Amino acid sequence: MLEQFEDYLIQEGKSVNTIKSYLLHVEGYFKWYNDSFGEKPTQLYRQNVLEYKAYLQNVDKGVKSAKTINAKLSALVKFNEYLQEKGIQKDIVVSKKDNVKIQNESASLATVNKQDIEAFRQQILKHEGNRNYAIVTIMAYAGLRVSECLNLNLNDINLISKEIRVKEGKGKKERLVYINSKIIEAVKEYLKERKKVECDYLFISNKGNKIDRTVMNKVFNKYSDKITPHTLRHFYCSNALESGYSVHEVANQAGHNIHTTLLYTNPTKEKMKSKAELL
Repeated sequence: MLEQFEDYLIQEGKSVNTIKSYLLHVEGYFKWYNDSFGEKPTQLYRQNVLEYKAYLQNVDKGVKSAKTINAKLSALVKFNEYLQEKGIQKDIVVSKKDNVKIQNESASLATVNKQDIEAFRQQILKHEGNRNYAIVTIMAYAGLRVSECLNLNLNDINLISKEIRVKEGKGKKERLVYINSKIIEAVKEYLKERKKVECDYLFISNKGNKIDRTVMNKVFNKYSDKITPHTLRHFYCSNALESGYSVHEVANQAGHNIHTTLLYTNPTKEKMKSKAELL
């Protein structure tokens, strides 16, 4: 049965590592089933899956974390899907709802501080010039995704009213983002040297075309091993909340839903450790 399951995963286009992981975890379930009932399983039963989950949580000494248990359950979810598609069973007996809930060790998603960001920006200014410096500054202090930043048109940013209109946001939702003097000055300096070409995009390549995001990815990889475009977005959200923005305001500015923004409201490990010393 595992060989047929492997063929099914290959046909779905799963990666080699994913297939290997799924097969290993399903094989682990088969072993537990055989040890428990003295036979090989022909299909999945919900009661058995729940017993297996309890075994992983309370008995199996080799399972150390909720993430490991969830990986094993995810393999069974896929196996259940395979059994259904092949007509071996009709019902769904395991789903993502059965995953063990995980409490984040440090709920704050920001992994870098303002000093890290400023040092990174300075490296970009010194070695990459005003265009990339302006892009990085917008991402760090306006919270734009890299794609949103590169999709900006010249008329999307108003340096007088201190606003950026993001028209190509996630889900094609438009939003108005308010910007600070760091961004204004960075963009002003870039605009002084921007080529006069027939291209509406704010940030253009040396050939006068839209910049490909792979160009920016290479810039980040060149100057930092921990700061990425998404890291800057995390920093923006955490920094905005610490600076007095409400959850609703950050959600609105970043183009998040409230539930996502709430992930940034919890303190970092360092702050929790500092508070522990006050007890």
